[in-house]
Amino acid sequence: MMTKIKFCFASVVFLFATLVPAQEQMPTEKQPGHTNQSKFKQLYEEFATPNTYRSASGAPGPDYYQQQANYVMNIELDDKNHKIYGDETITYINNSPEDLAFLWVQLDQNIRAKDSKARLKNGDGVPMAYRPSSFSSKFLNEPFDGGFVIEHVKDANGKPLAHTINFTMMRIDLPTPLKSKEQISFSIKWNYNIPDHTVDRARSGYEEFEDGNRAYVIAQFFPRMAVFNDVEGWQNHQFWGNGEFALTFGDYDVNITVPADHILDATGVLQNRKEVFSKEMLQRYEKAKKSYDKPVIIVNQKEAEEASKGFATAKKTWKFKAKNVRDYAFASSRRFIWDMQAVKMGNRDVMAVSLYPKEGNPLWEEYSTKAVALTLKSYSSHTFDYPYPKAISVHAKNQGMEYPMICWNYGRPNKDGSYSDRVKYGMISVIIHEVGHNFFPMIVNSDERQWGWMDEGLDTFMQYMAEQEFGEEFPEAIAPNKAYPSRRGAPSKIVPYMSGDQSTISPIMSNPENVYQLGPNAYGKPATALNILRETVMGRELFDHAFKTYAQRWMFKHPTPEDFFRTMEDASAVDLDYFWRGWFYTTDYVDMGVKDIKKFYVSKKPSAKLKEAIEQRGQKISDLPPLVYLVEEDDAEFDSKLKGKSSSETSKTLKEFMMDNMTAAERAAVKEPKFIYQVTYDKPGGIPMPLIVEYTYADGTRENVRYPAEIWRKNDKEVSVVLATQKELTGVVVDPKAETADIDTSNNSWPKKEQKSDFDQMKEKVKG
Repeated sequence: MMTKIKFCFASVVFLFATLVPAQEQMPTEKQPGHTNQSKFKQLYEEFATPNTYRSASGAPGPDYYQQQANYVMNIELDDKNHKIYGDETITYINNSPEDLAFLWVQLDQNIRAKDSKARLKNGDGVPMAYRPSSFSSKFLNEPFDGGFVIEHVKDANGKPLAHTINFTMMRIDLPTPLKSKEQISFSIKWNYNIPDHTVDRARSGYEEFEDGNRAYVIAQFFPRMAVFNDVEGWQNHQFWGNGEFALTFGDYDVNITVPADHILDATGVLQNRKEVFSKEMLQRYEKAKKSYDKPVIIVNQKEAEEASKGFATAKKTWKFKAKNVRDYAFASSRRFIWDMQAVKMGNRDVMAVSLYPKEGNPLWEEYSTKAVALTLKSYSSHTFDYPYPKAISVHAKNQGMEYPMICWNYGRPNKDGSYSDRVKYGMISVIIHEVGHNFFPMIVNSDERQWGWMDEGLDTFMQYMAEQEFGEEFPEAIAPNKAYPSRRGAPSKIVPYMSGDQSTISPIMSNPENVYQLGPNAYGKPATALNILRETVMGRELFDHAFKTYAQRWMFKHPTPEDFFRTMEDASAVDLDYFWRGWFYTTDYVDMGVKDIKKFYVSKKPSAKLKEAIEQRGQKISDLPPLVYLVEEDDAEFDSKLKGKSSSETSKTLKEFMMDNMTAAERAAVKEPKFIYQVTYDKPGGIPMPLIVEYTYADGTRENVRYPAEIWRKNDKEVSVVLATQKELTGVVVDPKAETADIDTSNNSWPKKEQKSDFDQMKEKVKG
């Protein structure tokens, strides 16, 4: 019965609150029409029309297809001249409904060609200062010549195929079109100079150490098929440096020849382990396959140091096969320490692996493989069981880059082996992030060249959850902190970016080459948005089911942003168009606050304002049915005797209603409100978000209310809510736990909190 009474009060307040504004807003002349500007309108304008390839639910349609490219490669690493040679045979299977007159191949290393157009893409002028290395590479040295040398392109019969190179893309013209459902094989022979990846942060290359040895991390090293799909035909974005890769799945058979004293690991399953492993390595490997609690050293530091003393002229070939991967990479050096640990994944075992020179120790031996194993378990729990046989973390100076089953990661201690918390957390975090990329985009294969956030943002969100789990599993690693100090993911972390200069902020739905601040735009903001979506908007249960549905629908396929957005709604029954629009398609920000609070009491007679409003409508109070009247405490006719009285004491209408509609037992159970408040919230920010409020009462108790984001659907500027209570309201705080990334908290409290000046805050810090 309490609900009926509250409804009655709410109805009266609604009548009181709307009569006057309605009268004031009656137009004196006709207003011009307008288009639908609601933040809650559906995303029809932004979304592509569903079709038989991609359904309205966000799932692959009945006619969905994707191409396949299989590779057989023979690679040789020339350590003396830091050069790489390769010949490859590509078998391209056309599963599309179209006949293809030509094929496009990606030549990513051409970005490092001597005459690369990428050097001329920015017009930023002269800064006031350079790092010495940057100044040297820009003005003192000749540009590095690292582009592909294409020796030949031939068909399966050894006849030359006509081809045209356009920067980082190569078109192969076919003598006859490749028909739908048919396949073609052709070969490419190539070579290029390997760059020093410590210069200009190259994603692939070598690092040379003081003893003359090099550690190689080799990727984007072979001509790779571009994607052809139902969304844009051939992927036609050049590789300018920031937008990463759109790639086709396939099977790989790869032979890699390196100096005989090198240790090497790569994408895929090693086929000739007995030929390239020593007897001791084989024994240790067998032990590692059964070790689930800690890593087993395959090559220890002493052995790596001994191998580094010589430079073998003999060669050794490592043979690998990989199934259903979108790319290939490897790492090789005689300086590598090697450890492995088995990870239980469903009814399978997966190997967590680390490769690192002695410069990485003791940090890497302690934490790298632990971080790999934790990442596989954490990500799998939110998506699907990791399907590949291994995941490798390779230590490389200043690197953070990912490929199927293998990634490069930074985090180097000082020469004496000491390291700061910043270095430790940075290393663990980058390993989690880069290993996590196996899930997004190596398996859920989004187009990184077009939508950087679909891999970086989703992965950073997953990284945030995995970091917290790492802290729980290895509390000694984060002591004396109580939680893992994540760099991104928490709502407060994105506030400086979202509240910054709008001229240097781009929507998340921007090409990676066209944004000003790639880190916050592609990593931080989408990760924060998804974290808020999970914790505040949808709740973990709904979010986790929908997110897992997306991952499983699109594993080993090519999703678009719409596929993600639609699946999240389809699997949760939550309409999120307002959320996608605000967070992903605009540079709006979140800002909500308390604007005004009015206190009302139930009165025996109508207020002057109510009378005036009714009379302006040509009516009289006597014309209306019996009402429960309310009067504002600040009104001139307010009677202080109303304070402390129950509602039925001051309203004959209400008392009669209760006598006629309730039993004695029901009346006894009713808790009649003594105070009725109208709390008005405003929204200076453009993004609608749930209105999370903590109310504090005179007796010290608190009440938390979470109004849904839909509360803003009819008025995007401000809303008023009714609070009927037996206790006097003494405080209101909006977003008390900082869940929404509100950029301005100075308007979040009533009574308004005094904002300390920068000078006062500085004085407090000095005292502390």
